[in-house]
Amino acid sequence: MRSVDEQLERVLASAVKPAPVRVAISEAHGLRCAEEVVTARPLPGFDQAAIDGYAVRSVDLAGATEMEPVTLPVVGEIPAGSRQPLRLQPRQAVRVTAGAPLPTLADAVVPVGYTDAGSARLTVHQGVPSAAFVRRVGEDVQPGDVAVRRDAVIGSAQVALLAAAGRDKVLVHPKPRVSVISVGDELVDLARTPGAGQVADVCSHALTAAAREAGAETSRAGLVRGDAREIAAAIQGRLPFSDVIVVCGAVGGSAGAEVHAAFADLGDLDTTRVAMHPGSSQGFGRLGAEGVPTFLFPSYPATALLLFEVLVRPLLRLALGRTDPHRRLLSARLTSPVSSPSGRRGYLRGRLLREQATGEYLVQPLGTSGTHLLSSISEANGLIVLPENVTEATVDEVVSVAFLPAPA
Repeated sequence: MRSVDEQLERVLASAVKPAPVRVAISEAHGLRCAEEVVTARPLPGFDQAAIDGYAVRSVDLAGATEMEPVTLPVVGEIPAGSRQPLRLQPRQAVRVTAGAPLPTLADAVVPVGYTDAGSARLTVHQGVPSAAFVRRVGEDVQPGDVAVRRDAVIGSAQVALLAAAGRDKVLVHPKPRVSVISVGDELVDLARTPGAGQVADVCSHALTAAAREAGAETSRAGLVRGDAREIAAAIQGRLPFSDVIVVCGAVGGSAGAEVHAAFADLGDLDTTRVAMHPGSSQGFGRLGAEGVPTFLFPSYPATALLLFEVLVRPLLRLALGRTDPHRRLLSARLTSPVSSPSGRRGYLRGRLLREQATGEYLVQPLGTSGTHLLSSISEANGLIVLPENVTEATVDEVVSVAFLPAPA
């Protein structure tokens, strides 16, 4: 029996890295930048008013107070977006709106609140220093500055910088493509009411959602009967369009034999049991000419989701360029006892809580009556991890818990 760490090492060694693609910046959010974007122009590109007010020479307002205001003629108005040059003469003012270019010789903007808001003549009750309420050319970004670094995750701030740098497209590492296939004669689509001996296909929907939450581009390939030729054809059809394939169906028994026969001509799929509970029966290998990482999970949705969390999600996070693809581990005290089979790493769903007085984490085990139960999954925000040499943990014992934050 292979250890979880050994299985995970084999999985992560197959980490896929899709070739970079150039996309519109509106489509780049959440992806890793695959180039270093250097700005070719300053931001702002010209001296501009930071607020609505009046462009002035600050020296002309020296000493202006409520008791001794300064009066200036208003010789024009510059709206935002104006391309008409205007030259300010000494002891003059020009009305400007936020974002408008400053007239030549102006070095400050006096806010409307400092004035009587005159349209022909302006009375100023408070002076301003040079550069007040002005965005200077290149103040934010200078030509040659790096707007977005290679491997940076592109968020809203990076999109803003790309746009400011004049880039409408950017080279990114795309999301890994994940295909999910459900296999089984007993399965029916959700649109149909299951008959005797039939069950609704929950697994492929759940795994597709999990892959999307992990940051992948997903494709649910639908249901396939438990026939080796049909299974092989379904997988073969997805290989050119997938970076990872997840098949949920029978791992052992006669039904499993059909699944394994389907893999025979596509590559090597290893089904050595893994020392974990639940989910010790599973398969992993690389199929097709490109060696696409392919997983075989049992068709129990709760178990399949756990296996996805432990094995597939880290692989996808590596493909997305995350340096640490694993969940954050916390130490928490148990609120009730838990158990796990000897010699296997146990994974149990739990609800993480925080004790207000001490700030200490507590964890309430969920679904301890059966690892196959789906009802506890939606309530869980943590995964209790029991080492292989621990069969029981009692109330108040400290255990490791992988934090599972709710999807954003």
